[in-house]
Amino acid sequence: MVTPLEKVSRLSSRVMRILGCNPSPMTLQGTNTYLIGTGKERVLIDAGDPNVNEYLDVLTGVVNQNNVKLQRIMITHWHQDHVGGVNGIMKRFKLEYGQGTNGCLVQKFQDVKHDDRSLVDKFEYLKDGDEIEIEGATLKVIHTPGHSEDHLIIVLKEENAVFSGDCILGEGTTVFEDLYDYMKSLNIILELKPDVIYPGHGPVIQDPIPRISQYIEHRLQRERQIFDSLPSDKENALTVMQIVKKVYTETPSYLHVAAAGNVKHHLSKLIKEGKVATIEGPDLRYFRAD
Repeated sequence: MVTPLEKVSRLSSRVMRILGCNPSPMTLQGTNTYLIGTGKERVLIDAGDPNVNEYLDVLTGVVNQNNVKLQRIMITHWHQDHVGGVNGIMKRFKLEYGQGTNGCLVQKFQDVKHDDRSLVDKFEYLKDGDEIEIEGATLKVIHTPGHSEDHLIIVLKEENAVFSGDCILGEGTTVFEDLYDYMKSLNIILELKPDVIYPGHGPVIQDPIPRISQYIEHRLQRERQIFDSLPSDKENALTVMQIVKKVYTETPSYLHVAAAGNVKHHLSKLIKEGKVATIEGPDLRYFRAD
């Protein structure tokens, strides 16, 4: 059971969380969107799913009650539950894409495969290390691929806080496209030594270092199990499903196909690190590299 969250929460003098009103097994309580700054112009981090009128109504209430304007929307990654609400927000507040009197910048890290114009009419692209300044807040962009190719985190320098998107969740663990990149990104966040993490889903993380370390250790433990299951000679190389049966001994067989996807991610990482080699055939087989 997930922790209940209020639709609107004041998290600090600079940060308000507006829940995306889109709960589901994948989004937990819903997508966390964050209104940042202390002045008239504010930054919104992430925008929730498309066509969620309840979210638009809640966001409208927050903007009007605080007499502020959305100066830009920063998107942590291309997944629909983070970028999908942008066009609805722009229409609700009668904003134009770009700078100007009624302008609002919509920004993300570039990913040519997933810049879907059905969700957002015009992106401005962020680069690793970019800094955005508004009244009361300095936001630094750091590229953290793994969950998705374009994933970024945003550091609120005044609070030594990290908006982690889906790289780290407030509850449970996340999925990823590339485990090798994902583990590197976790270590990037660990090296930042944040005092607090504002995740893309779930409650605020007040103990960032232990939580990040737990994420890393969880993946390394499974990786050790997979590596230890592999033979050192190519003659006895194993298929993915053979590895699953050796490693996931307490997992019901009907879940083995899902477990195989996880094993493939780990094997891909180990191959990139030069620790595992493969033999081609009807089924790709794996063994420890010398």
